[in-house]
Amino acid sequence: MKKTFQFFAAAALSLSLPLSVHASGDVLRLDKAPLQFDNASLQNGAKLFVNYCMNCHGASALRYNRMQQIGLTDEQIRDNLLFAGDKVGDLMKVALRREDATKWFGAAPPDLSVIARARASEFGSGADWLYTYLRQFYRDESRPSGWNNTVFPGVGMPNVLWELQGEQTAHFVEKDDGHGHKAQHLEALEITKPGKLTKDEFDEEVADLVSFITWMGEPAQEFRQQIGWWVLAVLSLLAVLSYLLKRAFWKDVH
Repeated sequence: MKKTFQFFAAAALSLSLPLSVHASGDVLRLDKAPLQFDNASLQNGAKLFVNYCMNCHGASALRYNRMQQIGLTDEQIRDNLLFAGDKVGDLMKVALRREDATKWFGAAPPDLSVIARARASEFGSGADWLYTYLRQFYRDESRPSGWNNTVFPGVGMPNVLWELQGEQTAHFVEKDDGHGHKAQHLEALEITKPGKLTKDEFDEEVADLVSFITWMGEPAQEFRQQIGWWVLAVLSLLAVLSYLLKRAFWKDVH
């Protein structure tokens, strides 16, 4: 009995740790992700995901042919989204080995199948976190990759979208944290080397990418919502019929 109690106590403590860390740290200010789930946005997001994310990150809970649901044919998927040797029915895995990734980046890149759910917090949705994170990389020569991020300080991932966005410089100010200690606070991010896209164009591309990553976490969401409305309609009809049956039954009793 004692061992069982200790096990559940340890489990409860481990689950509460991430919340404690967030509660004691700075407030994370996230931008609202302008999600779009139309086929054009999701197809563009799929293209960005395959070209920029799948060098390191997989989405092993999803098969390529699931993208038929966003208006792509098997031929379009095969010609535009598959790597050599992959098949339309394959899972979206990467060839990068975890051991190599850990050696090169310090940690293995996570699978992104449900990352939009995993990153949800009291500060915003997982989509908000991804949208803000992907737009707030800045140059930091003290980091092994040469990049850092205001949302995820000390991140091992480089800015894979830098050619599109350009290079940013972060300006920090030192402020008192209220406990007698000085802390660095972000004042502004400034584009110091323009990329291929303007700021608004880049934000739209990131929005499409985040929309696709969010869709990946639950491709059947739209169908589930449609089924939900049908279920509510049937239950409403049954409620009316039940009421009429009750009235007809109790009419003879009185």
